[in-house]
Amino acid sequence: MYEKLAGTPRAFPVSELGTVVETTSSSLRSRVVDEPGQLKVQRLFWAGPLTVIGSVVTVLFIRIIAVAILKPDPKFAPLTVGPPTFDTVVAATCAVLVFLATARYSLEPVPDYRALAAKVLVVSFVPDIALAVLHGFGGGWSEAFALMVMHVAVWAICVTLLPALTMTGGHPDSATPSLPHNR
Repeated sequence: MYEKLAGTPRAFPVSELGTVVETTSSSLRSRVVDEPGQLKVQRLFWAGPLTVIGSVVTVLFIRIIAVAILKPDPKFAPLTVGPPTFDTVVAATCAVLVFLATARYSLEPVPDYRALAAKVLVVSFVPDIALAVLHGFGGGWSEAFALMVMHVAVWAICVTLLPALTMTGGHPDSATPSLPHNR
């Protein structure tokens, strides 16, 4: 972020944390204009499981609606209870671990995590598209679309809930990790 000195239009970085300070020539006082939020990784001990549980509940809700509308063959495994639940637990747990790694090693953890999650979301559509094109398990585009909706729901939960629950003050995009190596 930037500091403005003596009313001049020049701006330059102030600190590693990005704190914006405003100083005028008529005053020796400075005031903090924008303080970035702190990312509290310790909160992942409860925010991580909550994200996984929220993802599973959402996927099962979407599954109920999809099964009611599409009425797929009972042997169509991707829309039975087991596979979506298992896949969601694995994928959401991986998302929590990736968020932890991103928070630990990235200078801008939340934007970096969200960018990576968007790429993973696109890749997650590949098996669904293959299922629709190849009619895998007897499914088609409508079943594949239902699975894609599940992927989008889990992605949305992971990219919003994890940053929101692990932040203290500020906006999630301005997070700086609160880890021992950053102090």
